[in-house]
This record gives sequence, structure tokens and C-alpha cells, in this order.
Amino acid sequence: MYLSFKKNLLIIRNESLKNPFRIIARFYLVYQQDGWRGILSRLDKKYHKLNKRVSIDLSFSSEYPDWIKNNEKDILKCKAFKFSPLISIITPVYNTEVSYLKEMIESVLVQTYSNWELCIADDFSTTTETVKILEQYEKEHINIKIIYRKVNGHISEASNSALSIASGKYVVFLDHDDTLAPNALYEMVKKLNENLTLKLIYSDEDKIDKMGNRSNPHFKSSWNPDMFFSQNYICHFVMIKKDIVDKIGGFRKGYEGSQDYDLLLRSLEYIKDNEIDRVAKILYHWRAIEGSTAYGVSEKVYAHDAGIRSLKDYFNKIDPAIKVESGKLPTTYKVVYPLRERPLVSLLVPTRDGYEILHKCIESILEKTTYTNYEIIILDNESTCKKTLKYFDKLKLYENIRILKYPYSFNYSAINNFGVKHAKGEVIGLINNDIEIIGEEWLNEMVQHALRPEIGAVGAKLYYGKEIIQHAGVILGIGGVAGHSHKYFPRDADGYFSRLKIIQNYSAVTGACLLVKKSLYEEVGGLDAENLKVAFNDVDFCLKLLEKGYRNLWTPYAEAYHHESISRGKEDTPQKLARFNSEVNYMKSKYKKTLLDDFSYNIHLTKKYENFEINIKGQV
Repeated sequence: MYLSFKKNLLIIRNESLKNPFRIIARFYLVYQQDGWRGILSRLDKKYHKLNKRVSIDLSFSSEYPDWIKNNEKDILKCKAFKFSPLISIITPVYNTEVSYLKEMIESVLVQTYSNWELCIADDFSTTTETVKILEQYEKEHINIKIIYRKVNGHISEASNSALSIASGKYVVFLDHDDTLAPNALYEMVKKLNENLTLKLIYSDEDKIDKMGNRSNPHFKSSWNPDMFFSQNYICHFVMIKKDIVDKIGGFRKGYEGSQDYDLLLRSLEYIKDNEIDRVAKILYHWRAIEGSTAYGVSEKVYAHDAGIRSLKDYFNKIDPAIKVESGKLPTTYKVVYPLRERPLVSLLVPTRDGYEILHKCIESILEKTTYTNYEIIILDNESTCKKTLKYFDKLKLYENIRILKYPYSFNYSAINNFGVKHAKGEVIGLINNDIEIIGEEWLNEMVQHALRPEIGAVGAKLYYGKEIIQHAGVILGIGGVAGHSHKYFPRDADGYFSRLKIIQNYSAVTGACLLVKKSLYEEVGGLDAENLKVAFNDVDFCLKLLEKGYRNLWTPYAEAYHHESISRGKEDTPQKLARFNSEVNYMKSKYKKTLLDDFSYNIHLTKKYENFEINIKGQV
């Protein structure tokens, strides 16, 4: 089944459907009321029985024009800055179609920030019209500087030629057929004036077609190192201190297609994490035409290979044992960290009865885990079921399984804290009893990251039994406190700009399947057993790790089913509702500002649902 919604049409293609038009009519009404979240929810409840592949196209064009209308009203309102540095715009040109070349240059000329220079390197264009246009603009505008190369050297060498005539304190990069928003430079300098220590600033972007129509906006995460090592999500628009670009020798020949990625990776040697920031506004329009990467990654396959070589060069300086592989999608990558040692991992599994799900959980761990140095600690919270108790007797025969009794009222935080005290492992794994492991390498994939000194909690990719996403990272602020990224998306979906298929940092990951070093667990005081007995204790735990300077990580390479609906009851009694509301209020009180602006998300994406839908009203 394929679903898409464009220009007020819901398209469903599936030859096996008897009456697709009835379904279209139903879903159209649902979309008007609840958006794509409503459609996904109903697919989950009713149409999963079709047992067909479902693909959702989220780049519907009907919403983005409304967002533009609501969010780009006052872009020409500017103020003077105390610090107004010269910005050098670096643009290599080669046989550019005249209309696109003019649009590019005109987008620079209308910039609301005036202290700029446009440094163009013509890479020995053979099209006379291109050269004539350049000569005309150079003659008419004193701040347009052009160097005419005598040989064609391709984009890296041409960009370096443009850099050679740049005299700005900062440089930005603009492709020859793309355009800037009128406030692009202004917003960059505004962000710089808010924090003069910044060395690298980037922005959101969108695509622009031949007719100038804008679409496919990319509302990006703030600095997200592990996401950046998985794909060049920064892309456009970038401003960087020129002395850093000079130190690394500019662009490198031989890395064409990923020359920007390569330059940014090499720049990180001179830039700290707190010297990178983002402008959450669309400042760059990437031309999506045939032959452009914006049109499709298959247009420039060599860019993927260049990206791998750039990453290998970067990590080789840090640790030659770190490997770089192709990711799950084109122009995405997987960084593999060495497991020189395989420390003991203590997997904590709280349970009360629940034989069916517990059996499935434990047996899947025993059968499918290739990482051998682990122990399972079952935390028995007053089980009475004879079948469960008999299963305990069987498990006691395993050398690496212990069953500890926790004879107190249910308190998820307290139970796990109790388990950690008795754990022998250097690494702790919080595993719900309703988890069912899928892949054999799951623990290898998670441990390699948990052992990294900069990483706090590590989370896995979890599915409901109906092959739809249950967890793919936690986003703060959704639903008031936090929600699960991409919840209800099909298992094989790519997600928002490939985010379901790449390793990345999130503010938090679910405690249903979480790994962390025992020393870090103890450093932040474990789970909050007093204020967060059931809900949000994992989010709070991850945020405490963030406050200590660690970054949390989610990987799609560790997969499991999470039969959450089976094990966890609903908040359906006055006592449960009171407890849940108190936990919500506690989180809101403790993390007021943090919940408002998740670094891994974007203010222009919805806080109502978990599907990365555009927040049409937005925020300027």
C-alpha cells in the first residue's frame, strides 16, 4: 500500500484493495481533523490486517506554503549590530544556466545585511553567456569579486580559488544555481552577536525547482555529532570562521561530491561542540534539478564514496581501529567503534508474573545474543503465578542468570536501582520484560557506544508487534513532557530525512531497552524512585546525564519488539491518574525550559504529534 497526500488528494495504491475510494474518503476526513498522526493511528488499529507494506509520503506540498506565509512575514525588519564582520560568500561557477546564475547573484544583492563580498571563481566556463553575465555583474558591483581560472579543476579547486580572493572574517558557501533567503546573512550575524565565541553556524534549508517553487523543507537538529557522522545533515547554509578554513587548507581535491562534508569534518579539529550553533530558519534554497544531489542522491553516486573517505580520514586521526561503513541509505554512513574489551553487561529485567512475555524476552536474549559476556538479573516483584515460578526454577540452572526478590510495591525506578546495586557488570542494561530481541548483534551494537567516554545512555529501535515503530528516540515537549520519535511509522520507513535509519543523538531514549555504564548510572543517582515511580523516570535519567555533559545516543542497528500494550496497564484508575499527573507536573516543574526546545528537534516541527509534521504556525 502506498499513501500520499498532495494538493488535497489522498492517493492509495494497492491492487488487493476492493474499495480504495471508500478508504480514501475516510482518510481524507481523518486528515482534515487529526493530520497524518490520525491516519497512522487508524492504520495501526484497523488496516494492519491487510499485512501489506505501508509507505507514507510526508513531504506533502499543501502545508509548506502556509508555513512560509506564517513565518516569513517580517524578514526585512533588521537592526544594527555591535559586531558586523565582513562575510565572504564563496561560489564556484562552471557553465551555469544564465537564469539560475542571475537568480543566485540577485539573491546576494538583496541581502538585508550589507557587509558582504561575493567571491566567484569561474572554473574556465566554455559557455560565453555565463562569462558575459559574470563580467557584467563584476563591473556593476564593487563587492562582487571574480577570478577567472585558466583551466577547469572542478568544484574543490574552483572553491579554493574563490577563497584565495576572500578577505572576510567569516565565509559562507553558495552553489552557483542555488539562492539565499534575503535575511540569510543577517540571521547568521545576529546569531553570532548573541554568542561571539561561535565558529560554525548553520541553518535550515529547502528545495527550489526550475520555476522557483519551494518544497521539502529540512528543519534540522541543533548540533548533533553522531547524526553528523551518519550523514551531512548540516549541508546548507553554513558560516565558518575563515582562519579555520585557512588552517585546514580549504577544500581537498579528490573529495568532489562531498567536499563540503570533508571540509566540515576537518574543521572540527579546531571547533568545540559549544562553538557550533544553528539558526532555526529557512535561509537557503537548494536547486532541485536533474543532475543535482538535491534532485536525488542517485544523481551523484560518487558523493557517497567521497563521504566515506572523508569520515575514514577524520576517525583515523582519533583511533585507526574505528571503521566506517555504508549506512542503510545512500549518502548515509555507519561508524563502527572497536570493542577491544568485552566487559560484563548486567541485563536487569523486572517482572511480576507475566510468564508469556517474560519467557519470550529471556529466550530471545539467550538465543540471539552473540555478545557472550553478560548476565541476566530477573527482579521478581512478588510473582505468584505457578508457571512463572516454575520458569524461574529452570532459569536458575543457568550460570549467568540470577533471580532477585523485590518484595515491595511496584516502583519501576526503585526496582531497577535495587538491581543495579546487585549487578556485577561494568555496563547496565535496563530491559523491560516485554522486550523481544530481533537481531543477533544488538548487544554488540549498543555496548560499543555505551563504552565511549562521551556517551551516556544508549537506546535501541523498538517495534510494536504489528511491524510499526514504538520507539526511535525521545523528543522533549511532545504531549507536554516527551514523546517517541516517529511512533507508528512503518518498520521499514526512512523517517524524517533518513532519521529512522541513522545513528544519532537524542535528549533521551526509553528505559525499555537502555544501556549505560554502571559508573554513570551511579554518578547521576540512578532513577528517581521518589518522584517518578512509573512514568518519565527514563527521560529524567537521560536529562541528568545531559546535564553532566554526556550525550545520549540512539541506534537503529539494535532492534527489538516492545510488546508494551501487553505488559503495561492503562492509567485507568483515580490513583493511577493522580500518580501520572503528579509525575507530569514534576517533570514540567523540573525541566521548564528544557522541555520547550529539544536540541534534537526543531521549533518548526509539531509538538502535538510524534511524526515530524510541520508546525504551520511555527515560531519566528
